Amino acid sequence: MIHARGLTRRFRIKRESVDAVRGIDLDVGKGQLVAFLGPNGAGKSTTLRMLTTLLPPTSGTATVAGLDIVADPAAVRARIGYVGQKNSAGEYFRVLDELVTQGRCYGMTRTESRRRADELLDLLDLRPLAARKPGTLSGGQRRRLDIAIGLMHRPALLFLDEPSTGLDPQSRANIWAHILRLREEQDTTLFLTTHYLEEADSMAERVVIIDHGRIIADGTAAQLKSDLAGDRITVTVPDPASAARAADLAARAVSASEAVTEDSTVRLRVPRADTALPEYLRVLEAAQIKVCAAETARPTLDDVFLALTGRTLRESDAEGVAA
Repeated sequence: MIHARGLTRRFRIKRESVDAVRGIDLDVGKGQLVAFLGPNGAGKSTTLRMLTTLLPPTSGTATVAGLDIVADPAAVRARIGYVGQKNSAGEYFRVLDELVTQGRCYGMTRTESRRRADELLDLLDLRPLAARKPGTLSGGQRRRLDIAIGLMHRPALLFLDEPSTGLDPQSRANIWAHILRLREEQDTTLFLTTHYLEEADSMAERVVIIDHGRIIADGTAAQLKSDLAGDRITVTVPDPASAARAADLAARAVSASEAVTEDSTVRLRVPRADTALPEYLRVLEAAQIKVCAAETARPTLDDVFLALTGRTLRESDAEGVAA
């Protein structure tokens, strides 16, 4: 569905050239749910805008839904749906009218548009809102309407740019329930950006991480966490001297790739914490090092980003907001 090679976008700002995207290589197959992650300014939205023909690439090639984004942008737009960060519907027309108008813009007859609008009202639980104006809807309701607008012409590929940002937890969960149902019932290929790492971790079957305009990781969430971050073991001992001894034993005892001490606490990174912790505790007991407390933790996608870049996604986002 998506095939991109060397996709680059350069902007000129105050007589200087800035590479927002520096050569994206990406392939997305039919029916996949791909989460595109990265800090503010990493190039996520710029990449989406190029793939959806809203922004021409400076160099590189890409085919989306089997069509070249530069040679045939109109045909690409006819085959894809795009839900941007801002609301799509106007403020003063009824929800049903917005959907029918969208269908008409894609060349559907009035009858076809009305039939498809009725389908989407039911699919996205918008039926009770059909006669209301978008300006009277809640944030979650408006996002469902945005998704419905993006689906009016039955695209096989839907781009979603931060579909749940700014919503309360209940509305976010509701949006995701509808997104997953779309994929299950209509086999829609979904390519989305999100700032919520837990969403990508639990919902997407594939995670692509971008930083400074380049893709730095690509795989399943479980694979990335296992290969790049590892599980965490935290052990507390009586004093700093014991902690130093415990850290020295970690590499030999449980193949820890990282052992850090802080006062009387030892933090390890290991491939499998569930099997490593019992063995480590046996080794410490044999060395007569008393353990006051021990716990394990599975890695997060933020840990993956930290391992790749030396900083977390949340730290990067905070810096972007401060700037």
